This record gives sequence, structure tokens and C-alpha cells, in this order.
Amino acid sequence: MSEDNHQNQQRDSKNDSSDTCTCCGGDPYGEKQPRWKNKPLAIILTSAVIFIVGIILERFMNQGLLAELAFLAVVAVAGFEIINGAFKGLSKLRFNMNLLITIAAAGAFLIGHGEEGAAVMFLFYVAEFLEDYASERAQRSIAALLKLAPETAHVIRNGHEMEIHTHAVNLDELVVIRPGDKVPLDGLVVRGISAVDQSPITGESMPVTKRKGDQVFAGTINTEGYLEIRVNRKSNETIISRIIELVRQSKEKKSRTESFIDRFASYYTPAVILIAILVATLPPFLLGMSFNDWFYRALVLLVVSCPCALAISTPVSMVSGITSATRNGVLIKGGEYVEEMKKVKVMVFDKTGTLTEGQLEVTNIINFNNSSKDEILTIAASLESHSKHPLAKAILQRAKDDDLKLEEVHNFKSITGIGLKGKINGNQFQVGNKSLFENSILLSDHKSPDGKIREINEEYEKEGKTTILVGNETAIIGLIVLADRIRDNAKKTVEYLKNNGIRIVMLTGDNECTAKRVASHLGLNEYYHSLLPDDKVQKIDELVKSHGHVVMVGDGVNDAPALARANIGIAMGAAGSDVAIESADIALMHDDLSKLEYLLKLSRKTMGVVQQNVALSIVVKSSFALFAVLGFVTLWMAVGIGDMGLSLAVILNAIRIGSGKIQ
Repeated sequence: MSEDNHQNQQRDSKNDSSDTCTCCGGDPYGEKQPRWKNKPLAIILTSAVIFIVGIILERFMNQGLLAELAFLAVVAVAGFEIINGAFKGLSKLRFNMNLLITIAAAGAFLIGHGEEGAAVMFLFYVAEFLEDYASERAQRSIAALLKLAPETAHVIRNGHEMEIHTHAVNLDELVVIRPGDKVPLDGLVVRGISAVDQSPITGESMPVTKRKGDQVFAGTINTEGYLEIRVNRKSNETIISRIIELVRQSKEKKSRTESFIDRFASYYTPAVILIAILVATLPPFLLGMSFNDWFYRALVLLVVSCPCALAISTPVSMVSGITSATRNGVLIKGGEYVEEMKKVKVMVFDKTGTLTEGQLEVTNIINFNNSSKDEILTIAASLESHSKHPLAKAILQRAKDDDLKLEEVHNFKSITGIGLKGKINGNQFQVGNKSLFENSILLSDHKSPDGKIREINEEYEKEGKTTILVGNETAIIGLIVLADRIRDNAKKTVEYLKNNGIRIVMLTGDNECTAKRVASHLGLNEYYHSLLPDDKVQKIDELVKSHGHVVMVGDGVNDAPALARANIGIAMGAAGSDVAIESADIALMHDDLSKLEYLLKLSRKTMGVVQQNVALSIVVKSSFALFAVLGFVTLWMAVGIGDMGLSLAVILNAIRIGSGKIQ
């Protein structure tokens, strides 16, 4: 597509969107017929009919003059914008593709090939239509996102339910969502329980159960139950509206390949015009050959050399890749990151919340002195129910999962950093770390059937796990072991990345034992422990210096400096974190490490298609240019096959990225 026309299109889009909403179906991309669908279709149809009439008049009715008028009419209809763009560019001393086509068409008429001049204009206009179609793919992907969130919401005001536009819904208002409804705004569930399909936002394949206190996102679908949510984001601040804005911005961030082709095109067109002049003049004046013959070949060379397909080969592929990723819950902020992802040599992971779930869970309960595991867990959970310590949450969750009934606690006492004490059914119990029992002969001398309690305790601690001792007035009756759970798909993802030649490194602020446990379980190449945020940045710098292409994967909050320093920063769980979306180059909308495997495959497939498109464009254009000089290519072949046909092939190849499974 010509540079002037492309700029006009961008300017029109900006003007249209300035007065419309960016977070609902009122956006022009969702409401207005795109440019490539309305007026151009009428022009193409009209031009085709006139061109056919001209061919009939010339070939079958011997009406040469009327035929020439018909061909001129085709130029007037299909070529108006092209000729206009050529003169605008020329007035600014810019030699664009429109100028090449205008010269070629005019030259064809001058040497008596009016039908080919008309064909050049008509087929080039069709090629521009195809390019507009390609550039509109990004807008159409945005339109699809816009349609995810409904424009109205059912709000409870003054005890009555009313339907209003999402713009008019205030923060903290209650919104009703019935089975089958789309969630209109981000909010917290205050009533009801239901399975919510979050695939439009996070890419999760299975619905997620939402209950009181859980976050829901605009654009997700309530599949079965009744929900009431309290709105915590306005319509222009929802996660889906942020995604839409970032998808728009991603189009402006070009890859190195795109930038190179843009620079190449600016020098290419003047060079082609100069070569065409030499082809038209040197053989006739130096070798005495036919001027008309070589002038025609020069015109063909001009047409064949239009770099339309080459110009769109990379951006249309990048757009296809980025929009495909968005549909799969992966937000990529520009083509440069798609290209860089293919080159990655080292992938660095934060531990807590990335490789692990960031929440402790009970992994083992060991009973001593004829006490049962249920008894130990009941005592510990009853005491921990009076505490707000993170360990308490994990123990209480395990008791809930095991359907245990908590006992009433009397004379409760919390000893900061050590443990808890209290009476249950008249008996004194205590729960805590080994410091709570340090002065007791129980820990040093008491033996269990499985060995000394101290040895068992230290064994688990060496594995990087947290231990809680449970005792009464006379004995330690049990040991509860807790650990940060490693994500289910972490090991499989790490294995895939390593098998693809990527070195895996973990950076964590945790102690050496905890870091070693995770690194050993996952088979990491390297791990570094006890790191502060500044230490992580320093390690990233060292890895970039030694390996060149480094990706950092973290939660986007504590890891923001390291994410920024790496070649690519990838934030996980971005659907629940504004900071994650802002700080990273790529955001995984859900805590799903398998998306890294998808991302690597997508990058390789996208860059493969880019290379195919660029290579195809260069080979076809070069071959046609050579055959044009030798006289084997006509004008209509040059534009029909070498320009329009090639552009169509490039677009269809790019569409493959977003269709079907990424292998």
C-alpha cells in the first residue's frame, strides 16, 4: 500500500477514535465498516466491468477509440487515489510506489498498450485492497476483543435492579450476573457461586469456580450460577480495556526485520526508477535497438519492482502472531519481542509465585506417642485459627480439606516468632517451631519409632521445608511439614525449554535449602539464592553479558527491575496485576507456565513465516525483474502475478500463524 494512503488511513482512524469509547462496542473498529470493505469493493467491481467492456470493444468489435476511452475510464476510477498519491509524494520529493505505477500506466498508453495500462492500475488497486485487508487484521482483532465485554450492566440501586451502560456504573456498586451472562466489569464476588469461563482473558481451557471474595474480569462468561459482584474498576480501567490498548500500541513497536525493510524501501524506489531509465535508454541509444520495445520493458520493470509484498511481508505476519497470542492469554507488546523470543539462550525464573505457587501447603503429618494424624492436625488448626500467620492459613486449609471439626481454645497465647499455646478440652497444647521446645528435654531426648525427633526435623529443614512441632504438657505428639508447592506444569515446561537448547536459571531471595529443593526437583541448570532485588538485576546483567539473549520470568511486582533489565521480561498472572501488565514486555494472563512453551513455538513459527514471506518476495521480484528486462514478462503479468498475486500469497501465509495449532 502507498505510504500516503497508509498515513491517511492511520490519521482517519485516529480522528474517528478520538471521540469514541475505547472500552466498549462504541469503538469505530467495532461499529464502522472497515475501509477495505466499503468504497474499494464498489471501485473494484465498477472497474472490472468497464475493463471487460473495453476488452470486448477492442477484441471483438474493432472499436479501438471506444475501447481506449473505456480503458481510460478504468484508470480514472481505479487509479484516482493512486495518481493523487503519486503527485502528492512527488511534490514532497518522495518517490513512492504510486509514482512507479502511474509512470508505468501512462507509458503503456503512450506506446499503444491502453489495455495493459488499465490492467496495471486496476490490478494494483486490488493489491492495495489486499494490503488494507492485511493492515486491518490488527483492528479486527481489537474489534473482537471489544465485543467480549457487554455495553450494559444490571446494577442494584436503591434496592432495585436496573440496566445501565457500563460507563455509568460507579465503583463499589453491585452488579448482577446471571447464568450465560458476560461479566460487564471487573469486580469482587459478594454473593453466589458459579463456574466462570475466563478463556477470553487468561486462555484457560476450563471454567474456574468463583465464590465470595474472588475476582472476576470483564469479558469472562458466567456459565451456570447466580453472582453478585462489587465493581472495583471503572469501564476504562478493566483488564480487557488495558489489553485492548496494549494490542493497539503493539502495532507501533516494530521488529528489527520490519525496521530494516522500512529503511530499505525508502532507498529502493528511487533506485528502481533510475535502473528503469537506463533500461529504456541505453539499448536504443547505444546499441540501436527498438525504443518502443525497451521502453515497454522498462515499464514492466517499474511495475515488477514495486515492493508491496515485501513491505507487508513482516508486519502482516507479526500482527497475525500477536493477535493469535492474545486469543491464547499471552499479551505481546510488539513485534520486536516475537523476534527476540526466537533467539533466547537463557531463561531466568523467579521462584516464589513463578516456579512455585507462592502459597504454603501441608505436605506431611508425622505422629508420635500413639497420637493420630487427625488429632495432631485438629489441635494445630484449632490453635492456628486464632492466628493470622501465613502458616496458619495452610494448616487451616488442610483441616478444611480433611473435614475436621475445630475445637474451642481457652487461655490462648501467641509468642511472636515462636508459636502458640492454649488449652483444648482442659489439656494444655503448644504449636510452633523448635525454639518453642528448645529448653525442653522432649526435643533432645525423646525418640519416636522412626528415630529422633530432632533428626527428623532437621532432615525436612535441609530439604527446604518448614516444620511445625505439636506437643502437650508431657510430650511432642507430632510434626507438621509445609512447603511452597511447585507448579504442576513447571517440570514439563523446564524439560521442554532445556531440550530446545535454553539454559534455565533460578533467582530467589529464599535460603539455600529451599532453593536447592526446587532446583533439584525441576532439574535447573543453575540457581542463586538469598538475593535482594538489586542482586537479581546484577545477575541478569552477568547473564546478558555472557549469553546475549536472556528472558526473565517473574510476577511483575517484586521482579520489575530484573524484568526491565532482561532482553525480554515476561510477567505471570497478569490478569490479577496491573503492575505485571505495565512492567513486562510479554504478559501471561494466567499462572500457566506451559504458555512459555506455546510462546517459544509461536515465535519460531511467526519468524519462520516472516522469513518465508521475505524470501518469496525477493525471489519472485528478482526473477520477474530479470525476465522483464529479457522481455518475457508483460505489464499485466507483472502486476497481476508479481504484485497482486504475491501480496495475496504473503497474506495467506501469514494467516496460517493464527489458524490451527501451534506446533
